[in-house]
Amino acid sequence: MSARTIPGLDTLKQTPKILETLLAAAPREAFDWKPNRKRWSISQVLAHLAHVEREGFRVRVEQFVKGEPLGAYDQNAQAARGTYSGKKARQSLERFKRERARSLALLRRLPRGALERHARHPELGMVSLRQMMHEWAFHDLGHIRQVAELYRARVHFPQMGGWTRYYKINP
Repeated sequence: MSARTIPGLDTLKQTPKILETLLAAAPREAFDWKPNRKRWSISQVLAHLAHVEREGFRVRVEQFVKGEPLGAYDQNAQAARGTYSGKKARQSLERFKRERARSLALLRRLPRGALERHARHPELGMVSLRQMMHEWAFHDLGHIRQVAELYRARVHFPQMGGWTRYYKINP
């Protein structure tokens, strides 16, 4: 299958580089800061991305190809179990980059017509791989935005003085 026909593939390729560039100058203190106990830190977001890459998205691609029903992935349950806690941000980013490279290799080998394959999702019913590819890119972009918002809220916003009145943050 031509990589050009896979929706969201360019976003999936760029996400690790975007996160790496965004966080290159981030101070260490920014990684573990949480705006409140219900929100995730940058470190937790990166750990989530590394975990869901294999256990969520890549597993599902394999299930589509094999004609199997899709498994559930409950990020809130994973977070409650501590799957995303206690991980070092830079190590999680490196793991995410390795896992993403494996995912991209799998996507390059998709059989002809794979994007039109459907599978039963436990909550959504019948979905196609094409739809999931859009969801995957959407997921990446949401977490890029989340990491950027956490970074700017922790590192820059408190130091802006009176300019804070011009901004509303929601980390």
